[in-house]
Amino acid sequence: MVGIIALVATLAGMLSGEAAAAVVVIVIVIGVVFAAVYHAEVVAHRVGEPFGTLVLAVAVTVIEVALIVSIMLEGGADKAGLARDTVFAAVVITCCGIVGICLLAGGVRHYVQGFQFQGALTALAVLVPLTVLTLIVPNVTVSSPGSTLNAPQLVFSAILSLVLYGAFVFVQTIRHRDYFLPPEIGNEEAHVPPPSNRATLVSLGLLIVSLAAVIGLAKALSPTLEGLVLQVGAPKALVGIIIAALVLMPEGLAAYRAAQLDRLQTSMNLALGSALASIGLTVPAVAAVSILLDQPLQLGLGPKESILLGLTLLVSVITLGTGRTTVLQGIVHLSIFVAFLFYAVVP
Repeated sequence: MVGIIALVATLAGMLSGEAAAAVVVIVIVIGVVFAAVYHAEVVAHRVGEPFGTLVLAVAVTVIEVALIVSIMLEGGADKAGLARDTVFAAVVITCCGIVGICLLAGGVRHYVQGFQFQGALTALAVLVPLTVLTLIVPNVTVSSPGSTLNAPQLVFSAILSLVLYGAFVFVQTIRHRDYFLPPEIGNEEAHVPPPSNRATLVSLGLLIVSLAAVIGLAKALSPTLEGLVLQVGAPKALVGIIIAALVLMPEGLAAYRAAQLDRLQTSMNLALGSALASIGLTVPAVAAVSILLDQPLQLGLGPKESILLGLTLLVSVITLGTGRTTVLQGIVHLSIFVAFLFYAVVP
C-alpha cells in the first residue's frame, strides 16, 4: 500500500525533481521489494520447484518489458539502445552479480554447496545462443546500417527468441523437471505445510501489485536519476543499470536468502531463469514495437560490452558446470560484476 501511495505521489509530481525525494522513493522501493520477496516465497512454496522461481522470473520480466516499451514510446532516437542496454545489464547482473553474491554467501556459511549441474548447463546452453544472436550478430549483418536489424531480421530474431525460451520452459517444467529440483533438505522449512489456495492467490495478487509499484517508481525516478548521473559526470548508461538493479532486486534478494538456507538450486533457478526470461521475452516485445510503430532499435553491443558478455558466459559455464561451488566461484563472478560497473562509470 505504501508503494502504491508513493507511486501516485511520484506521478503527481510530489516526489520528483529533487535528490532528497529520490532517496525517499528508493527507500520505499526497497521496502516494497521485501514485501514482493515474501509474497513470491509464499507462491513458490505452494506450487513447488521449479514453478515457484518461474513465477517470479516471468512476473518481473513481463513488467520490465512494459517499462522498456513505455520509455521507448516516450523517447526518440536517443532511446534506440535502451532495450539492448537493459538486457545486457540484466544478464550481467543475474549471472555475475546475483550468482556471485549467492555463491559467496553460501560458501562462507556452508563451505561447499551443490546443485543440479544438468539444470545450470541446460539454462546456459540456451542463454549463450540467445545473447549472441540478439546482442552480437546485429553488429555483423549488412542489410541495415550500424548495429541494427531490418524488419525481416527483427521478426526472425523475435521468433527464434520465443522458440528458444519456450523450449527451455518446456524442459524446465515438464520434460526434464528433475534437472531443476533441489536435493532433499533436512531443515524444518522443508516440512512446513504449504499455504492454502486462498493465501496463495492473495500473495500472487500482492506480488503483482508490489512488482508493478517497483517498476512504476523506477520509471518515475528515471528523469531524476538521469539528472543526478549527469550532474556527477557519469555516463548516461548508468541510469539503465540502476533501474535494472531495482527491477531485479526482488529476485536477487530471494536468491540470496535461498543460498543462505543452503538451497542453491533455487538461487540458480532464479538467476539463470531471469536472464533467459529477460532476453526471451524482451526481444520479441521491443521488436514488435519497433516494427509496428517504426521506432528505432539498436541491438548490437559495443566491443567493450561484447567482451564482458563473452567473459560472463564463459566463466558461468566453467564455474557452474560441476554442480559444486565454493567462495572462490563467488569471488570470480563478483569480480566480473564489479568490472562491469567500473567500466560503465569509467568507459
